[in-house]
Amino acid sequence: MTALARDRDREVTLTRLAERAAAVRVLLDSAEPAIDRRETGDLRVRPETRRSGERVVAWHGSVVTTVTVSDFTALGELMLRLADQDQVEVAGPWWSLRPDSPTYREARQAAITDALQRAREYAEALGAQVTDLIELADEGGTAQPMMARVAFDAGGAAGGPPQLELDPQPQGVHAAVRARFSISRPVLT
Repeated sequence: MTALARDRDREVTLTRLAERAAAVRVLLDSAEPAIDRRETGDLRVRPETRRSGERVVAWHGSVVTTVTVSDFTALGELMLRLADQDQVEVAGPWWSLRPDSPTYREARQAAITDALQRAREYAEALGAQVTDLIELADEGGTAQPMMARVAFDAGGAAGGPPQLELDPQPQGVHAAVRARFSISRPVLT
């Protein structure tokens, strides 16, 4: 999310930006159990000038905070609460698997199983058998972050607060290996 401020006076802009960033911080502190990590970066303060010269007519300030959430049940409410803050822009969510997800291991194991199966099929076509592993190298695997599908309800039937339901999209995970095997002497007919 990005906290924003704009004013003709630089000091007023900086003060508003600091206040809005602090309000975001307080809100995030209250949601701490659902938050794995938060990182503040990309602080910008820039002048707005007239087209015809260098005279400053306003100052723009922004500070970006990136939040990693693991409790998806709290994500929709947190995003709505952040979006309800004065001069705060919310973007995302972006979904991705954790680097230690067992899904990566499963993908690597499947890649190795596939490589061995292919080697056996090639050897069998020659009337031979796989006898030894010569080389096995990881070609790298990735998951592609996907944006969420978002459903927004402007309020319950009883006029309650808005609800935001977020459904993670499936993550594409793949692994690739380079494998070299030796085979028994082929039977060529």
